Amino acid sequence: MTTNGILLARTRDRLRAHPLAFDAGLAVLVFVAMLLASFTDPHGSPEGPTFGDRTPTAGGIVLMLCGASALVLRRRRPIAVLAATSAFALVELVGDARPAPVAMGAVIALYTVASRTDRPTTWRLGLATMALLTGTAMFFGGTPWYAQENVGVFAWTGMAAAAGDAVRSRRAFVDAIRERAERAERTREEEARRRVAEERLRIARDLHDVVAHHIALVNVQAGVAAHVMDKRPDQAKEALAHVRAASRSALDELRATVGLLRQSGDPEAPTEPVSGLAVLDDLLATFRNAGLPVELTRTDAGAALPAAVDLAAYRIIQEALTNVRKHAGADARAEVSVLRVGRTVEITVLDDGAPPPAIPGQAGADGGIHGGGHGLLGMRERVIALGGTLTAAPRYGGGFRVQAILPVTGRTGEDHG
Repeated sequence: MTTNGILLARTRDRLRAHPLAFDAGLAVLVFVAMLLASFTDPHGSPEGPTFGDRTPTAGGIVLMLCGASALVLRRRRPIAVLAATSAFALVELVGDARPAPVAMGAVIALYTVASRTDRPTTWRLGLATMALLTGTAMFFGGTPWYAQENVGVFAWTGMAAAAGDAVRSRRAFVDAIRERAERAERTREEEARRRVAEERLRIARDLHDVVAHHIALVNVQAGVAAHVMDKRPDQAKEALAHVRAASRSALDELRATVGLLRQSGDPEAPTEPVSGLAVLDDLLATFRNAGLPVELTRTDAGAALPAAVDLAAYRIIQEALTNVRKHAGADARAEVSVLRVGRTVEITVLDDGAPPPAIPGQAGADGGIHGGGHGLLGMRERVIALGGTLTAAPRYGGGFRVQAILPVTGRTGEDHG
């Protein structure tokens, strides 16, 4: 922007900040313009208008001063100012054979009314002002009805109403655009906050799955080590090794999950891939080492899944087996199946253990008692977020069944089929 443009913008901002001062300055300029025009005779010579051949009367100067002064209040009381300036113009048109241009104040007042009110009001007041001033000038003025001064009154009042209406329409258009932009900005902010909340929930689920799984394994292996420490030190040593491996794995997964919260440029950002079905055998091995027999059936042939579906399937199996180890009893066995059916993948975890007696007020997320707490709720939220379904209920004859059906396409936005 040039220097002149900057000065113009600053001046415009200052005038907008002090509207009363602007209107006072406008009133002064209008009075000076009226006064100069009153010395002009449009028919002074055959060549054209002349200046100084006539002088305004004292009454005309008073009316010009009153009409210009009323414009100071044009923003606060636009209709009242229009009525006052029109009255001053009518008095001048009727009482002076050579009227001064007092109607100039009414023209500016009409423009203000048109720019600050609605269109029906502009039409009504504009037509009334045009008809009143023009008719008075034609039939009661000191000039013939066809004089150019009378036509000028009609033209100037009409243009003032049209210009004010155009300014009002443009202002409304700009305000509408600004409102839409602000609404869009608020929508983006709300969407960003929603995404942040969803991301926090996802990370919380991941942390819960990681901690619950590995702490359960550590607890089991520590109990085994304490039980056989005196009689079978070799088995106790093996159990402690499993405790160490489980705790190290828990720390690694916690580091990877919490690393998602780091800012760009932070040191030691995680570079390992997120857990998925590709490392399912390692997951099942940790449960087998903890004393839970697990059988695996897969018909997906290791086919790649969308990242969100792959992680959800892994976490569901992890949480379900953790619940089996914690709640199904020491002699429980588990079966895991991963089946690819069309455009879905079915994850099923079965066990044959007997859940502990129900405790009032501590039912699971699905109304059952197996895995009461946040485990089933977290699994259900994961599945619903991907557009799938989850069923978790006791099996007929004993045990528990968890089945999740996840779409390979859909909300994930990917298709690996």
